[in-house]
Amino acid sequence: MSRSIVRQSKFRHVFGQAVKTEQGYDDIRVSKVTWDSSFCAVNPKFLAVIVESSGGGAFLVLPLSKTGRVDKSYPLVVGHSGPVLDIDWCPHDDNVLASCSEDCTAMVWQIPDHSLTRPLSDPIVVLEGHSKRVGIVSWHPTARNILLTAGSDNLVIIWNVGTGEPLLSMDDHPDLIYSISWNRNGSLFCTTCKDRRLRVCDPRKREVVAERLAPHEGIRPMRAIFTRDGNIFTTGFTRMSQRELGLWDPTNFEEPMALLELDTSNGVMLPYYDADANMVYLCGKGDSSVRYFEITEEPPYVHYLNTFSSKEPQRGMGFMPKRGVDVSKCEIARLYKLLDKKCEPITMTVPRKSDLFQDDLYPDTAGPEPPMEADEWLEGRDEDPILVSMRDGYVPPKSRELKVAKKNVLDSRPTTRRSMSTLETNSLPVSSLVYIMFPELLERLLEEIQNLKATVLSQEKRICDLENKLSQYTNGTD
Repeated sequence: MSRSIVRQSKFRHVFGQAVKTEQGYDDIRVSKVTWDSSFCAVNPKFLAVIVESSGGGAFLVLPLSKTGRVDKSYPLVVGHSGPVLDIDWCPHDDNVLASCSEDCTAMVWQIPDHSLTRPLSDPIVVLEGHSKRVGIVSWHPTARNILLTAGSDNLVIIWNVGTGEPLLSMDDHPDLIYSISWNRNGSLFCTTCKDRRLRVCDPRKREVVAERLAPHEGIRPMRAIFTRDGNIFTTGFTRMSQRELGLWDPTNFEEPMALLELDTSNGVMLPYYDADANMVYLCGKGDSSVRYFEITEEPPYVHYLNTFSSKEPQRGMGFMPKRGVDVSKCEIARLYKLLDKKCEPITMTVPRKSDLFQDDLYPDTAGPEPPMEADEWLEGRDEDPILVSMRDGYVPPKSRELKVAKKNVLDSRPTTRRSMSTLETNSLPVSSLVYIMFPELLERLLEEIQNLKATVLSQEKRICDLENKLSQYTNGTD
């Protein structure tokens, strides 16, 4: 009898555990800006955290192996003139990161494999198109170099960061956009807005294909993410300010597939989705716990699994892509919890007795290779992510020397446009990496070389004049 009541699932016993103190990241001054973003982004190589900074916006980028105390003088990425609001790692290149800020710009950065030795202030490209602060950046899941930005001007812009040019824009939102999520193949994205509407947008047609008024009746901010089946998972508030989650079918927005009340709290629930396990991790800002749920194809569709609790409240959270987890320990997810002055990794594990690779826990997952280029996506092509096996674990590739292509900044070495023109003019074999690290020194050296060239030319002209006079004198004497 009990077997018919207990739901069968391999994820029923997932448990969370914080790593040891020495495996965390200490002395990080996490940003105190009042914006409901995660403040943290992570991939199999790096951890990035938005931090407090005087005189502009900055974020910290650490190799995952650099655990322990972070030196106060550790170099930051400091290109923005206003506070940084959101950051996102490129899914197709573990060394490329996008950021956006109150200075109305988004920037794309190339991070070297080694630790930074100087503050990084020269982005690969600056994206300028918003008239107010930019609060959301999100990479396309399957097309190379496609980046979405959304700002407080209620505008959504889709860029080709390889050329720095905007491809599409949408102005269908009458108020502030709270969140944006691409679907699995990047053909659609869903948004939540301050006007209390959930929208599904087709960016290439520049139209809203479906919308629902007040999926949650409260007026506080909502969040929405696409699941792998094309449904939409939402978090929000009831009229009585109780936190709530919902699951919706975008082809039929009349009634929710599932709607669950959670608790009473003010913190916005940030959902993180694992497409391989079809699980959602809910992290409330200001909470000290992480709830996780499994989504299934049969009613009631959303199943509560467990809660990981700790003592200190979280300021933000980072979610590791599946290719970055440790398969030898049956780890199915890893979250990076931001506290006031540190970052604490949390591992989510399925207990198994065998040390062998667990095929049922690790189906093939989305790899770093994009299935199509930006132009192909723009012309209407859709492709699912190219999958890779997790059997031998995932080893991040080294930062490869990128090919130079016309009008493609990301496929060239990480130099700014100014440095390229200077180096071409003077034909000097100077490494672009050195230029990024020592820009002022190289500018002075180039200036001195030009002055020396001018001096040499002047001296040569003087010598020629003297030789002519000497020749004339000699001829006159003869």
